Amino acid sequence: MIAIVDYGVGNLFSLQSSFAAIGAEACVTGDAEKILAADRVVLPGVGAFGDAAALLKSTGLDETVREAARAGKPLLGICLGMQLLLEQSLEYGTHAGLGLVPGTVRPIRPMIPAEYKVPHIGWNALCFSEDKPVHPLFSRIRPGDCVYFVHSYYADSPDEAIIARAEYGPLLTAAVARDNVMGVQFHPEKSGAVGLSILRAFCEME
Repeated sequence: MIAIVDYGVGNLFSLQSSFAAIGAEACVTGDAEKILAADRVVLPGVGAFGDAAALLKSTGLDETVREAARAGKPLLGICLGMQLLLEQSLEYGTHAGLGLVPGTVRPIRPMIPAEYKVPHIGWNALCFSEDKPVHPLFSRIRPGDCVYFVHSYYADSPDEAIIARAEYGPLLTAAVARDNVMGVQFHPEKSGAVGLSILRAFCEME
């Protein structure tokens, strides 16, 4: 069973439908016991980091997500959910994240050419480092496969935590990982067959 964490934000039911499309059983829940009993956990999210972090904390699910990570369950953050995994965000102030993956969430505007629009919306190819093996999350896709992004902020993480990048002017972080905790800036549930392949790989991880 996959637990999709319901703390008031996120594309919960489209994500649940994507798992159903690959034959995986997923439930949308804000129940800490159900989350901790699940085999794997997904943390979705859309909107502003500060508001989402406050909601997660007010429900007590911030500690539930940390506990699931400590238990070694495969944990996947999606879009804002990925950003929440990091140490902090600089979106409209400074806000603490879950601290499960090193890094700071920063605005993309200073990083990209002036003619590029913010937010970054659209399909971009995933790029993998030639210096390390492709992460198991991407075992079912190929370099250059495209996924769908909608974001104005990116994860400024150390190289060892970055498992994929995408070009939007410069190469920006597309995915991060540390041990059993992973995060993707893009939306696999909106990325067609490639996104479903990524979700299937997540379901196969021990």
